[in-house]
Amino acid sequence: MQIGFVGLGNMGSAMALNLVKAGHDVRAWNRSKVAQESVPGVTLVKRAAGAFQADAVFTMLSDDPAIREVILDAGLLASARPGLTHVVTSTISVAFARELELLHEEAGLGYVSAPVLGRPNVAARGQLNILAAGKADAVAAVEPLLASLGKKVWRLGKNPARANTAKLACNMMIAMAIEAMAEGVVLTESVGLDRAEFFELILGTLFSGRAYESYSAQITERSFEPGFKAELALKDMRLATEAVNEIGRTLPMLEAVREGLGKAVSAGFGKKDWSIMADMTVRGGDSLASSETNSETKQ
Repeated sequence: MQIGFVGLGNMGSAMALNLVKAGHDVRAWNRSKVAQESVPGVTLVKRAAGAFQADAVFTMLSDDPAIREVILDAGLLASARPGLTHVVTSTISVAFARELELLHEEAGLGYVSAPVLGRPNVAARGQLNILAAGKADAVAAVEPLLASLGKKVWRLGKNPARANTAKLACNMMIAMAIEAMAEGVVLTESVGLDRAEFFELILGTLFSGRAYESYSAQITERSFEPGFKAELALKDMRLATEAVNEIGRTLPMLEAVREGLGKAVSAGFGKKDWSIMADMTVRGGDSLASSETNSETKQ
């Protein structure tokens, strides 16, 4: 199958390469220049419009404004190959997902919301969890492609916004788990209990989930090289807040983690992994990463 791909960052390039490995003809475009040797087997096209001349096209762009600028403002839906199905794997707002659904319907194109759970290393292994929603025929058209990218495709119904809402809820809950572990460390270290011992305790008893396993290790090792950047996590918490405001509710824990990520980004740690907010909580707002940031600025 001929596949278009727009957005070759760490996640997008890994996904595009897996589509190539699955035997597909992948034609891709990125906003910044990409070295051909970094995506062997992928045909790089000069304009995003070239990626829309395919049977299906995947979009892995950073946010709503990026998709609006690259896809909508450029009129790519009107010029796309007839019958194309557009799969948006980015984490976008619920309101924008609804808008995209309507615009694709007006253009006579298929639309599937398919945000993913997993970091770039997980994407590289083809082990993503994919949250897919859209009209049954549109999802069916791309499900074999999604299967080559992930270990499971979670079908969440005909309403594309369901997938986007679920993805925001997942990220919200991971952020809450990170903050919960940080606050647990504040309490237990006050009596001299090493955080590694504390995490061994909670992982062996009450909290054995993947989020706790992964982020407890980062907090223990004080290793915050980005898997998921704090600035992108803050964007997702803002989108979750917008969705919650739309239904007339407030979520105190969401407000707390959004504030924590906001402080981390404001302090210059936006490019660090979002678990950096745990380090800031433990240190009362000051992080060891601050010295790294300062030294990087001076270079």
